[in-house]
Amino acid sequence: MEGISMATLSKAIMAYVGKMKGQGRSPLKIAPANAWMGFAGGFVAIGLLGLLTEWSSEAWIMAPFGASCVLAFGLWDAPLSQPRNIVGGHVVSAFVGLAVYHLLGGGPVCMALAVGLAIAAMILTKTTHPPAGANPLVVMMAGSDWSFLLAPVLLGAASIAALALIVNNLNRKRRYPTFWF
Repeated sequence: MEGISMATLSKAIMAYVGKMKGQGRSPLKIAPANAWMGFAGGFVAIGLLGLLTEWSSEAWIMAPFGASCVLAFGLWDAPLSQPRNIVGGHVVSAFVGLAVYHLLGGGPVCMALAVGLAIAAMILTKTTHPPAGANPLVVMMAGSDWSFLLAPVLLGAASIAALALIVNNLNRKRRYPTFWF
């Protein structure tokens, strides 16, 4: 490492590690009304998907939907919580997972590739939704076929988004969505 002194390297490392200390305190505020709205929304959404699963031959529920409910009902005004992101993120991510699985298989390297590609695809389509990042893993671990894209992914995500429209707007202080496109 010619040209870089130990002092310069040490300073760079300390600056890098120093960024990990964080700054200030959490900006999240505690509001009991928001906690109740989050509870109600999550309960109704997952309860409905569970009932639809029992009443039909389709699986309407998957684990990432629980995390989607946290965003849709707990952080309703965040950009990643909007209907476009909930539905689009789940569909894009599941599509990528299915494509990788059916073209390349479902081993650990394929899982990693699918998650990375799903993140990139969601960013490029402006549909980033963090819970949807798990969809390729769900697809591959279950050995899903292409019908998974319709149910539970599209129908389940659309149900959560529709319920978020209803539940969030019951509160006069909330306005949901903040954007569609």
